[in-house]
Amino acid sequence: MFQTLAERLNKTIRNLRGQGRLTPDNIQETLREVRAALLEADVALPVAREFIEKVKVRAIGQEVMQSLTPGQALIKIFHDELCDSMSDVNQEINLNTTPPAIILMAGLQGSGKTTSTAKLARWLKESMKKSVMVVSTDIYRPAAIDQLQILAKEVDVHFFPSHAKQQPVDIAREAIKAAKLQFIDVVIIDTAGRLHIDEEMMAEIKQIHAATQPIETFFVVDSMTGQDAANTAKVFNNTLPLTGVILTKTDGDARGGAALSIRAITGKPIKFIGIGEKTQALSPFYPDRIASRILDMGDILSLVEAAEKHVDRDKAEKLANKLKKGKGFNLQDFLDQMLQMENMGGISKLLDKLPGMTDMPGKLKNTINDSMFVKKIAIIRSMTMRERRHPDLIKNSQKRRIAMGSGTSIQEVNRLLKEFDQMQKMMKKFTKGGGLMNIMKQFKGKMPMGLGG
Repeated sequence: MFQTLAERLNKTIRNLRGQGRLTPDNIQETLREVRAALLEADVALPVAREFIEKVKVRAIGQEVMQSLTPGQALIKIFHDELCDSMSDVNQEINLNTTPPAIILMAGLQGSGKTTSTAKLARWLKESMKKSVMVVSTDIYRPAAIDQLQILAKEVDVHFFPSHAKQQPVDIAREAIKAAKLQFIDVVIIDTAGRLHIDEEMMAEIKQIHAATQPIETFFVVDSMTGQDAANTAKVFNNTLPLTGVILTKTDGDARGGAALSIRAITGKPIKFIGIGEKTQALSPFYPDRIASRILDMGDILSLVEAAEKHVDRDKAEKLANKLKKGKGFNLQDFLDQMLQMENMGGISKLLDKLPGMTDMPGKLKNTINDSMFVKKIAIIRSMTMRERRHPDLIKNSQKRRIAMGSGTSIQEVNRLLKEFDQMQKMMKKFTKGGGLMNIMKQFKGKMPMGLGG
């Protein structure tokens, strides 16, 4: 998300380098470029206009005019205004009520509502240690009920069964009654969606809301619909007292217009973003971190949190001790590292959180994606444990077996072994005190071990 906007904004700010200070002239020129960048990112026109005006007022102020680093001064102003546009801080989910806390999920069909229900249930269970029950009131699509049941089993939360002959309001009431008897902390109600907004849909969801009195009413919307997402959210907000927005499919949205438009148009904060298809791919929305990523300042906090949550500390410590003792880095170690990286969201999402990524050459950036690890993982998994620990002993007959088992070719197995040999040499230099910078110089701008293709 925001790749297009990030690239345009950073190019614009770089143009200020070499200039002594911000002046009305260079501010005006820069803001023209920024306005074009915002509109290209599908930010709603009124939102773009207001953003530009706020930046202009602050940029021409006395505090900036005295700055000798105009680019840095403008970055700070952009950062502050981006945060303000998206809601200053993360708006935490509100569960401050007598259990069970009711969460109502609303949105159009295809927005990712049912998947988001399961993702939110998993997040509440793992991050907030809550017991959760999910229920579907979508009597028009029995497949939606079945889908939620499968997802509930996957994330290991309670599922309240429902069927097409029941009334949505009755289903919701019965689920809440069952949750009280089982001392469940949170009930998430997945409602029916439509391909478009209609009176029948709105009347039904208003009825469910009145009957259940949810403490949180989330509007689930596909970020790839851009500013239309904000306009749809506004219509829902006029009918329902929304408390927040869940923005889905942000991993496939390079523009980010929805995120910048929703709060300005609806006045409601984005509380969560969906960042992938897996049930763990839901994150609280932190405007300050998103703003930092747009301005190519990285998002180290989210990176650290992902590491804390998904990295196996015991394995990491064992590997560190192993390397310190000079025992070497083997293919099983490499497999473990790739799988942990996969658990953290994959290489592309990790790189997205690092500072300076917009300056990475486009050709190199395009070669770095998660698919590059799929074959490597398959090849190593087709090896015996002895072969993983002693890859130098692998003969041609074994390579044929490994290639067949992994659905690859002998050439691809050879390429992996060659790349791994380079990595082993790198790790030896690192443990002998060569230092990370010296190691990076060895690659002369190329990415090690498969990060370049």
